[in-house]
Amino acid sequence: MAAVVTIYVTDYCGFCARAKRLLTEKRVRFTEVNVEDRTDLRAWLREASGQRTVPQIFINGRSVGGFTDISALDEAGELDPLLEEVPDADAPPMPR
Repeated sequence: MAAVVTIYVTDYCGFCARAKRLLTEKRVRFTEVNVEDRTDLRAWLREASGQRTVPQIFINGRSVGGFTDISALDEAGELDPLLEEVPDADAPPMPR
């Protein structure tokens, strides 16, 4: 899997744990960013994804939603192709 995956989480989040487990089971390397006490990142997430909830998962800088979204993509056979996409070499890094 070649994609760059970033997951934004908080402590004690069941859906965050489920999303990380799904990605781990698929042997996806991902960067985990805890936004528990990060109002700056939470504001950015609302702008970037249109969502206020966590987890928020980005593949190659593109928001793909939360756990239920990536689970649905996986069940539809659409997650693996996203995870195989090569990231744009000129893409800016995800906020941390």
